[in-house]
Amino acid sequence: MGPGDFETPTVEEPEPISEQTGRIYWIGGTKDCVGKSMLTVSTIDCVLERGDKALLVECDTSNPDGWRTYKELVPAKLIALDEADDWIDVVNTCDTHRNSLVVVNSAARKNVSVRTTVRPSTTASMSSALNSWRSGASSGNVTAWSSLRDCLEALPKADVHVVQNGYFGDKRKFEIYSGFEIREAVKSRGGKSVTFPDLADRVADDIYAKRLALSAAAQALPIGDRSELARWRGEVRNVPGEVVA
Repeated sequence: MGPGDFETPTVEEPEPISEQTGRIYWIGGTKDCVGKSMLTVSTIDCVLERGDKALLVECDTSNPDGWRTYKELVPAKLIALDEADDWIDVVNTCDTHRNSLVVVNSAARKNVSVRTTVRPSTTASMSSALNSWRSGASSGNVTAWSSLRDCLEALPKADVHVVQNGYFGDKRKFEIYSGFEIREAVKSRGGKSVTFPDLADRVADDIYAKRLALSAAAQALPIGDRSELARWRGEVRNVPGEVVA
């Protein structure tokens, strides 16, 4: 090169984010044992089955069922969300996996931290990409609907959906929620209220005890159990399929 010549530096263009990725699915609820972990693994299963990348952020560090099940299959991180630094870690983790669908399984106690720990800047960073699923077990759980209202207020740009766990009964068990104004608030924001299908106890117990990913369970369980699992997975795909887009 001559004295006046210089080499133009090359800048690597970031990989474009598709419509199917770059989104965050936050699964939360105010009580333990309402089905958050099963909803988490079924959401990951739905994402992987259609060929997309998934990242799991497990916040239930005392009982990280989802993390134990999928840590060998997808990138997975344990983050307790007890301190402000934890929330920074969540945002940074999501940013480094911009071409993955991020599934966050929140511990029951974290519902308080959503409204007390999240800074406005953090909310602004996350809410445009966030889908929040609220898992409910009982139609009479007024505290759950109060927390749901807090979630709507804290994340004004997020899509918020309510999942009614069919394990606890049919739609009639959720009649109180159906009559709450909060249901209309969810609907007005484009949110859905869906029923998560029940899975036979013996199959669910086997999956939990052996820490089986759903795809692995579909191969490893006895034939009768596999048949029940296949039925359930087919129904479940219709639930995340309405939301995981």
